[in-house]
This record gives sequence, structure tokens and C-alpha cells, in this order.
Amino acid sequence: MEDFEFISPIPEERYNEVIVHLRNNFFADEPLNKSLGLCEPGEPHAELEAHSLNTLHDQLSVMAVDKETDQVVAVSLNGIQFPGDIKREKDKLAKMTDEKFKQIFTLLNNLNESLDLFTKYDVDKIFDARILSVDSGYRGKGLGKEIIRRAEEVASENNFQIMKGDATGAFSQKILLSLGWKLIHELKYVDHLDENGEQIFKPPPPHQSLKIMIKKLN
Repeated sequence: MEDFEFISPIPEERYNEVIVHLRNNFFADEPLNKSLGLCEPGEPHAELEAHSLNTLHDQLSVMAVDKETDQVVAVSLNGIQFPGDIKREKDKLAKMTDEKFKQIFTLLNNLNESLDLFTKYDVDKIFDARILSVDSGYRGKGLGKEIIRRAEEVASENNFQIMKGDATGAFSQKILLSLGWKLIHELKYVDHLDENGEQIFKPPPPHQSLKIMIKKLN
């Protein structure tokens, strides 16, 4: 990891670089986005970018920068989730016109609402690890695991008791499991059907399910 600098919180003057990184990597590659063809690599996406910027403003995110090029090569975008946030998000979704975006976030919101983690763990805030993204040219170097490990340090320093992640792909799931996160709910994509009995999300292998995972902090 000596070739990389890890920065948290991410300074506001670098938010645009983070968005460019996400356009070129996460927005198109994330399994549910890819399954629905939400956007092409490098394309902007207004709703995803608003979601990312709102998360950045919580000042809990971490980025990795290549020391030689100063390029943003990985990010963990982390936000605060409070009771009532899901209802507000569902109200906002109802007014949106991007049906693919609505499908994805309706699924995530409904599952999180049904789990009621605030009551389950008796907390009034949750550290929400929302986006893990590694530049396609830097994968396989352990950056994803290291940046989540550093996100755990941020959560602990900010007195969170619970971290939560909606892990939609096999790679993020593997990273979280390796760091001691626990699976609390799994939805297999083959079991998530529309009103006609058709599978809604068909991400490419090896992505088979959505796993909601948590880590308790001391």
C-alpha cells in the first residue's frame, strides 16, 4: 500500500474527481446498475451523482490516491443513516422519472426498512457504507479491503456502534466477510421477480445475490 495515499474525509475540492472516478467505474460496473443498463462507462447520471455528493457531505468517506499520478483510484463513500431517512428517500423516489434507478433503490429501501436495524441494535444512527469502488486498472491489489478497513477506523473514531453495507456483488461481499462483517439478510436475484414472474435483476456471474451485512464496533 506504500504507493497509495489514503485520505479521509475527502476534501470538497476533490469531489469532482471522485464523481469522474465513479462515472468511469462504479456507475456502470455495479451489478444491479449493469444488469439494468443504467448507464454506460464514463456517462454522467444525475441521480447517482446526487446520491454520491450527499454521501460525501457527511464527511465520513475515504479515498485512495496514486502517489505518483495523484489519481483517485478507489473510494469508500460512507454516510450516516438516521431513523426516518428511508421514508424520506422513498418519498423522493416516488417523484423521480428514471425507472431503472427507482427499481434499484426501491429494492434497497424496502429491504432496509423491513430489517429495522435501529430497533434491532438499539441505535439512533448507523454508519452506512454505501459505495465501494476501485478503478478497473488497480483491481487485485487489495485496495478494496484496505479502504474498507480504514472506513471502519473512521466509524469507530466517530462513535458509531453499527456499520451496515448493502453488498450487491460477490467482490464486495468477499471483502466484508474477510473483515469480520456478518450477513443478516440475503436476497438471491433468481428469487426477486416482477408481477409476471420474471427475474428483475440478472447481473453477470459471479454476482448471485444481494447481501445486507453489518459489523458491530466496540
